[in-house]
Amino acid sequence: MATVVETKKSETHKEKLGNFLARNPFGQPLTLGFFYREKMRAIHRISPDLPFKEILEVGGGQGGLTSLLYPQAQITNIDLDPKYANVPCNQQEKVRFICGDATNLPFENESFDAVTMFDVLEHIPDHQKAVSEALRVLKPKGFLLVSSPNENWQFPYYGVMKPICPPEAEVMAEWGHVRRGYTIDRLTDLIGFPYQSSATFINPLTVVCHDFAFSRLPRLMRLLFCTALSPVTWTSYWRHKPDSLGTETASAWQKP
Repeated sequence: MATVVETKKSETHKEKLGNFLARNPFGQPLTLGFFYREKMRAIHRISPDLPFKEILEVGGGQGGLTSLLYPQAQITNIDLDPKYANVPCNQQEKVRFICGDATNLPFENESFDAVTMFDVLEHIPDHQKAVSEALRVLKPKGFLLVSSPNENWQFPYYGVMKPICPPEAEVMAEWGHVRRGYTIDRLTDLIGFPYQSSATFINPLTVVCHDFAFSRLPRLMRLLFCTALSPVTWTSYWRHKPDSLGTETASAWQKP
């Protein structure tokens, strides 16, 4: 399956890559939050440049990635946690927040041009029902955009970092993960038709900064380590291709 390798300069409907990355909502975006930049670039790589009018963001929380990616679209963010209703990204003119369940979406069939599920499926026990609901409310030829950990994800990635990191099970529980992630073949089985494009992110070199960011070290020490790793992190980031080895994957699926 072919992948999208670069952003086209002629795009007009999704935000330009530089502007999108500059609005990384994660704290310390060039050090402790650099991994989120990687995620955003991968999502941008696989997202079609189409004039979507209505987009459903499932589990968007307080990140607001879909509204950053498609600023001209009307975004509906549905999330289980009602506290996110009043965060800035959900108070924008073109965003409405609904407290609701991904496995029981309160929308009519074929209501949206696109549905985004960014780092969501691995949190949902009944992920098959969540996917079925997303496809039910998606229009024919509409796009489902997904990101999730893949078969290479583990925490920490390198065993040598285990003494300074919480156990993987503890991290998964804290983050609300009910499963580690998905191979692209598993996602294909779950969704029911082939993907159109995919891009990996957080590779075996940039993952070191990611794991330091979530280690048990004091915040200042984590920041210093990530800053010291910046030359390696940035070099590996720039050399990373959509089909390079990565620990997470973004993918686009067009409904038949």
